[in-house]
Amino acid sequence: MKQPTSLRKLYYALPPAWRFLARRLYYLPSDLYDGLSGRRDELTPPKGLIYTGSGDFRAQGEKMLRYFIELGGLRPGHRVLDVGSGMGRIAVPLTRYLDEQGSYEGFDVVESGVRWCNRRISRRFPNFRFQFIGLGNDLYRPGGGNAAAFRFPYADEDFDFAILTSVFTHMLPEEVANYLKEIRRVLKPGGVCFVTFFLWNRESEALSQANPVFNFPFGRGHYRLMDENVQSANVAYEEAYLRAGMIEAAGLSVEQAHYGYWPGRDKEACRDFQDILLLRRPLS
Repeated sequence: MKQPTSLRKLYYALPPAWRFLARRLYYLPSDLYDGLSGRRDELTPPKGLIYTGSGDFRAQGEKMLRYFIELGGLRPGHRVLDVGSGMGRIAVPLTRYLDEQGSYEGFDVVESGVRWCNRRISRRFPNFRFQFIGLGNDLYRPGGGNAAAFRFPYADEDFDFAILTSVFTHMLPEEVANYLKEIRRVLKPGGVCFVTFFLWNRESEALSQANPVFNFPFGRGHYRLMDENVQSANVAYEEAYLRAGMIEAAGLSVEQAHYGYWPGRDKEACRDFQDILLLRRPLS
């Protein structure tokens, strides 16, 4: 969520449970109005419950679906994995795109999001399934399992298409490295992964120096942090190291890169706020 620096620091200073409560209270008046007026449909969660992403929930999901199709080659009969399924922002538009041959699996570390998705989406679309995975993350959930050692609960070569939007932007290197290896394992040969990052390179470094609202002042070698105390708040990765030392090391290749406007690029020339990478598992 892009916020003024002082407000963001105050938000990060709160314990994870209080962050959820603060958001719920902030949006309570508009959520009550949307619910009572019928402006919010049953597949759109109240704003106060949405803990990932910003902007219009439905519009953002539809935009991502277009990218999955146009850039990644997603097809209606594909089996899709959504890592960090949140409140269903990606799942909802997929419910009208995937056909009876297609299916969707999502998992998330926030139990309230999984409950909402199972209640609102899975009951209507039985080929859509969501799981709660109790991993620790200092932005969303204290304690829990170690993401750096987590094995995805799916078989080898199970998916045609994997999606991670605003997931690796909240994970540290050992966790990202493990997830990339797991993505390679569960993708079918030739399968595609659509993933977003904050990529740190010469251009983004130069631009971000003039961006007081959204920057990464704390260097940690091959990655940078936005906040020292909440390390998973936002994480940027040195692009060259990410490509060679993490993505290629996991057995994946980068096929496309679309840089976002987060550091100060022209918004009209970018596809999204975050940087987008299209990864592929080789056929052999």
